[in-house]
Amino acid sequence: MTRREHDAKFVIYQVLYIFVITVLALKGADLDLRRVALEDETVRVSVRDSLMSVLDSLYSLGIDFSIKIDPNVIVENEEMRKQLAEMNRKLEAVKDYVPPPKEEKPKELPKEEQTKLQLPISLKQTFIQNTWNTARNSGSVPTNLYDPRDRSKPLVVIPPGQEVKFDLTDQTEVIVAFGTQEERVKVIPNKPPEIKIERVTTKMNSQDIYVQELQRITAFTVTILDSRPEQLKVSYSGPISVTGPQKDAKGNMVYNVSLRIAANENQYDDWVDKNETLREADGRYKANFFFIVVDERTKDRVQVGDSFFFTDFAK
Repeated sequence: MTRREHDAKFVIYQVLYIFVITVLALKGADLDLRRVALEDETVRVSVRDSLMSVLDSLYSLGIDFSIKIDPNVIVENEEMRKQLAEMNRKLEAVKDYVPPPKEEKPKELPKEEQTKLQLPISLKQTFIQNTWNTARNSGSVPTNLYDPRDRSKPLVVIPPGQEVKFDLTDQTEVIVAFGTQEERVKVIPNKPPEIKIERVTTKMNSQDIYVQELQRITAFTVTILDSRPEQLKVSYSGPISVTGPQKDAKGNMVYNVSLRIAANENQYDDWVDKNETLREADGRYKANFFFIVVDERTKDRVQVGDSFFFTDFAK
């Protein structure tokens, strides 16, 4: 075979390759070349005429260019079509069962972002250990007070707009629960009672001091200061006469104290004989008295005293 013939065949095969690719793109796997070349509606006339010229030239040279298609290709194509049809069928069936999109629930705001209720118990409220307390609920929902050590049962339930009296023991704080919120409120210790003794006469400032005069007047006032005076037990000792208690403007208990040694001079002499040791270096007699206060809830005990001075029974 000459080089020229080889080149001619190469060009021819190249043209055929392009031609086959074109036919496959237009017709698929059905390669009836004559039908393709003869149907005006399939390709343009100019293209058809060119292809016919090429075919005539090839036929005149006696070249066999028949293209054999593997018969299995059709089977494979049919199988692929069946698979695609099955997939389409499944997709049609599945699409009816696709669940509708879930409705998004509104996100719950954190507690800090929720509308907070105002603390129904005043911040100025003072709770005291080992005594009764009161609390007013200024809110719109019931308020429960709990001992942090035992939340199984509230210490007290305060309805809206009401004030309730309740007892506390040794709690250091209480939990104020209202609605879905709660706050902790401190409980302060119950301070021991305080006793204040004040001399209210100037008669003991004199050089001569007489018992008879001191027994006629209030020489001392004793004031007992405590936030819960009703749970106090008050007692006193010594040669004194006590009246009271009366309450001052702050609610404290006030006692008036006078001397009480002798109703007459004979009784006074007897007292002096028995208490000679109470005579001071300056010749005055000294008579002591004491007030004792016990808190019956806390068991705190306080004792404070003072003294009377005198020189004789009467002028």
